Amino acid sequence: MKSLVLIPALAAAFGLSGCVVAPPTVRPAYVAEPAYVAPPGVVYVQPTYASPGPGWVWEYHAHYGWGWHHPRYGWHRGWR
Repeated sequence: MKSLVLIPALAAAFGLSGCVVAPPTVRPAYVAEPAYVAPPGVVYVQPTYASPGPGWVWEYHAHYGWGWHHPRYGWHRGWR
């Protein structure tokens, strides 16, 4: 008789013991990038067209001047 009572109790305890659900990670919709500061002795030039996409940063190149740079794809419009 005890086994008939014990089996459903053990089944319920076993079934409900692993039901731990973690809440989803909340990521911000927009991450503000820090403003780029011109190196000493260089005049800042404003971009003439919009950013090519996410991850592109307006930076100064010592040989070519100002342009859009991506850490993975390099310089926009062919600068190497």
